[in-house]
Amino acid sequence: MIRALSIAGSGMKTQQMQLDTIANNLANVNTTGFKKNVVEFQDMLYQRMQVATREKPVNIEVGTGAKLSSTMVDFAQGILEAVENPFAMAIEGRGFYNVQQFNGEVGYSRNGSFNLNAENVLVTAEGFKVLDIDGAEIQLPDQYEEIQVNERGEIFAIEVGGEMTSLGTLALTTFPNPGGLEKKGGSVYMPSQASGEPIDGEAGEEGFGLIRQRFLERSNVQIVDEMIKMITSQRAYEISTKMIQASDDILQMTNNLKR
Repeated sequence: MIRALSIAGSGMKTQQMQLDTIANNLANVNTTGFKKNVVEFQDMLYQRMQVATREKPVNIEVGTGAKLSSTMVDFAQGILEAVENPFAMAIEGRGFYNVQQFNGEVGYSRNGSFNLNAENVLVTAEGFKVLDIDGAEIQLPDQYEEIQVNERGEIFAIEVGGEMTSLGTLALTTFPNPGGLEKKGGSVYMPSQASGEPIDGEAGEEGFGLIRQRFLERSNVQIVDEMIKMITSQRAYEISTKMIQASDDILQMTNNLKR
């Protein structure tokens, strides 16, 4: 019965992690460029109670519960939604924007909800500078009539009088294993040993998506799927608690036999 208590306890821990992940996914259902997390579990070591022999050709093994294996990021494409902001840009396909964080490090983001800061520099909603293919910030002129961004990420300013000026090309980066990227908050990812080294490029090249101006990529969280997972986890958690109660009742009956 002691084994049953520990097994049920491990199940409660794993389901709590599942519920925490689902809660975070649902909380970010309206976060631009958000990619949902998926929790993966695995069974723990088994205790062999009987070794198979010629006379008894079957092992008797008892598991010791479940544990968290990993939390993976699902980078499935989110729905592209049209907006009025001329600085809004969505990536259709693979790739991440390069953004310079306040500590100087380059992070990677799918959130294309850009705007201008007080210096007319293209920045994210958090204030991180968006970088071009040369690793430089994108500076806009003081006076312009319109901003155009083509599908290859080339940014042009149409000045007064109709003259078109190139302001640079958005840098895109991919990774051998995007699922290994680390989430740092603010819609920013950082590379890790699991993600592999960054592969820099431009929109439209092989292995990179296209840029869609005046569009934003919405979260890829599916509310119905998350609700089904939540109900399943809740029921599994409840079953584990009942297993603990049943084990406790049996232990209590066993103790009463001595009286």
